[in-house]
Amino acid sequence: MRTEGNTAEVVVVGAGMAGLACARDLLAAGVSVRVLEASDGVGGRMRTDRVEGFTVDRGFQLFNTSYPQVRGRLPLRELELCPFAPGMLVHTPEGRRRFVDPSRRPGETADLLPGRLASGRDLLALAALSARDTLAPVALVRGGPERTTRDALAAAGFSDDFVERFFRPFLSGVFLEDELETSSRMFHLVWRSMLRGTPCLPLDGIGAVPTRLATELPDETVRLETPVHSLTDDGVLLSDGTELPAAAVVVATGPEAASALLPGLRIPEYRVVTTYFHTTGRRPLDEPMLVLDSARRFLNSCVLSEVSPAYAPPGRHLVATSVLGEPGPRTEAELRAALAEVYRTDTSEWHTLTTRTVPDALPAMAPPLPLTRRARLGPGRFVCGDHRATGSVQGALASGARAAREVLSERLGVA
Repeated sequence: MRTEGNTAEVVVVGAGMAGLACARDLLAAGVSVRVLEASDGVGGRMRTDRVEGFTVDRGFQLFNTSYPQVRGRLPLRELELCPFAPGMLVHTPEGRRRFVDPSRRPGETADLLPGRLASGRDLLALAALSARDTLAPVALVRGGPERTTRDALAAAGFSDDFVERFFRPFLSGVFLEDELETSSRMFHLVWRSMLRGTPCLPLDGIGAVPTRLATELPDETVRLETPVHSLTDDGVLLSDGTELPAAAVVVATGPEAASALLPGLRIPEYRVVTTYFHTTGRRPLDEPMLVLDSARRFLNSCVLSEVSPAYAPPGRHLVATSVLGEPGPRTEAELRAALAEVYRTDTSEWHTLTTRTVPDALPAMAPPLPLTRRARLGPGRFVCGDHRATGSVQGALASGARAAREVLSERLGVA
């Protein structure tokens, strides 16, 4: 074993959103930091590739501008954000229904009339829920009795029919589970963020977000293609046999690597999602709208090239469609048939550009759900990531910020 002489006070293992936030806060406090990333780029699950001239995120992504950590850390204008339309198209047995925010699209609310997508009772319950989650203090939104999302929707007065036609298809794509078993605390926070923010994507793909965070760190802070084999009493041991001394180590990796580096760490179950990327020369939809299927044959679908023109070359269109779990032998044929019905077009000539499966896409968030967990595991040992908070960009950034605060507290002798 050889020891590297040029070291930092804190080593952060992993250059995802949590690790980058932690490193930035520590550097701002005057602490020297080295970020070690095993892969060839920053971002963790928020990465973007170029495939045959198309922009392909590693799984379908949405970026929400209302998250406090996002607003506080990122210059949003520099990301050249491209918004989704404020609403969704829901495919139902009676045809396609348009579910829009009436405050943003008042001229497109015909399908919100009673009897189209929802009953009058459901619309009143929706207005009450939305007003509370949008206007109430966030502490009140987080508080209240905790239950499953399904039970919370029933308690709010929604009919089973509306839950099955709208909430279940929509939230399956948000939480990556289709039984509405996610904590009501998380549901209310997500609903609030949707109503207060603007779902969008950076012009050049979701990878622009962590890349922008990384550019604020001093040169050579992040070392790519530097996998960590294990933690030592004095720092970390790299896979090439080099030991890097550090007074503190923050593990900010994905769940599998975190479990390997920190034996005994409790990690929640993670949801698996697969996204199919199809290309076509014919425009399937002429607006940047999320498409849902009340039959739940897929989680959601979107023509990404309608959101950002940089996602596809001129004359071509890129469609992203996500399904739960791993891809199966019959999945794509069934998916094409469903998409042909939903988009009202022939999908037989669509080209399968690529498929992306994300095994650790989102932590399960069933009740009881702590919205944050301690980062400090012991002297000089810390952990952060969405599994220590909530499964969201907000959760990852907030967890990284908490880890930085706890590292600083330990250095001051108040751990």
